[in-house]
Amino acid sequence: MPSTTVTVGSAVGLHARPASVISEAATALGVAVTLSVDGGDPVDAGSALMIMTLGAEKGTAVTVESDDQSAVDQIAALVAQDLDAE
Repeated sequence: MPSTTVTVGSAVGLHARPASVISEAATALGVAVTLSVDGGDPVDAGSALMIMTLGAEKGTAVTVESDDQSAVDQIAALVAQDLDAE
C-alpha cells in the first residue's frame, strides 16, 4: 500500500482548521486515506476529529497511507503546508 511520511507544516499543528481542510480534501477523493504518527494507530483522514486526536504539532512526522498513490500525494502535500497562513 502506498505511503509517505511528511512533516506537519501548520504552525498550530493538525488542529481545527488544518484538520478540517485535510478531512474535506480526503473525503472528496473518494478513497480511504489514513494518517498516523510514530507509535500510534492510523486514523481516518476524512474525519477532522480523528485527525485532531493524533496530537500532531508543527514538525511532527505523519505517515499518509492509501491504496491510491495520487491520494497519498495530495493529502501529504496538505499536511506539509501551513494551512493556517492567510
